Amino acid sequence: MNRKNFLRSTLGTLAALPVKSLSDGFSEEPRSIVTPPYLQSNDIIGICAPGGYVDLIDLETAIQRLKEWGFSVKIGSRIGRRDFSMGGTDEERLSDFQELLNDRSVKAILCARGGYGSVRIIDRLDFTRFEKYPKWIIGFSDITVFHSHLHQHLKVASIHAKMCNSFPSDWAMAEPLQRTSIESIRDCLTGKKMIYESPYHSQQLSGKCSGLLVGGNLKTIESLSASVSDISTKGKILFLEDTGEYLYSIDRMFWNVLRSGKLQNLAGLIIGGFKIKQDEPGEEFGRSLQEIILEKARQFGYPVAFDFPVGHQKHNMALKCGIMHQLDVSSSSVTLTEI
Repeated sequence: MNRKNFLRSTLGTLAALPVKSLSDGFSEEPRSIVTPPYLQSNDIIGICAPGGYVDLIDLETAIQRLKEWGFSVKIGSRIGRRDFSMGGTDEERLSDFQELLNDRSVKAILCARGGYGSVRIIDRLDFTRFEKYPKWIIGFSDITVFHSHLHQHLKVASIHAKMCNSFPSDWAMAEPLQRTSIESIRDCLTGKKMIYESPYHSQQLSGKCSGLLVGGNLKTIESLSASVSDISTKGKILFLEDTGEYLYSIDRMFWNVLRSGKLQNLAGLIIGGFKIKQDEPGEEFGRSLQEIILEKARQFGYPVAFDFPVGHQKHNMALKCGIMHQLDVSSSSVTLTEI
């Protein structure tokens, strides 16, 4: 066979092979998920800012609430440092987080805020001691980097929840849903079996399923695609939320989630809060959030819930990532239950 015919034959054979999505390579779980020890009275919660800048004074109400719950608090030594929008230089944020990871007396790390910056340090963190002595890492938005990395790369559960900058300055004046959301952090940390209820939505897809709960911020999950932190979703319940995006951008991100194989083999899909930017006049996208999602997900036949209480909003319940849950989407309500 001459070289031209050989190449034509080889290329034809390759073209006939089935296409394997990126996420298929992550579909097998080589070991079970590790659940960090739940917290007891007087256990220490560390606070640091791996992403955006925060001032120490902005942490006071969160510190007070944690102490009222019976915990002790250790503040990262570099809190208050600033590198433009971020909470210090990469080296400062890295050092703070590493110190809390290595400190065996610290049983959980509550991130001070989201913003941006976690992806700049995630690959330089040494998780050796953390793997030996795992602890809860808590936060959302930019902290989705940690949830995804811990689940996929280290097989350790974590908590997707409000952060220090979300604690109200006046607890008595806070809305009930805001207080309930913050108190759910304590419930998760102390090992309470969690049950969440969400109202019926006319466009939801009914069904019942169970699986490990994974997810977080849609934009962040998209940005981690094909990296070592890219999350496997096969057989799992995926939850997604986002803020400050146009509908066309949300559509583009969901095409990424679909084309990277993250929607095809789910057990179920949970859509949380989406704060959507208003289209510019004459540039309307012409599709609702629900239409964007159902266009991609309806074909797979699993339950889909909308308006779940998670995201950049006051009603943002703490969720245990990497823990088994059951999702029940019925004609009247939505229930997510830890099992």
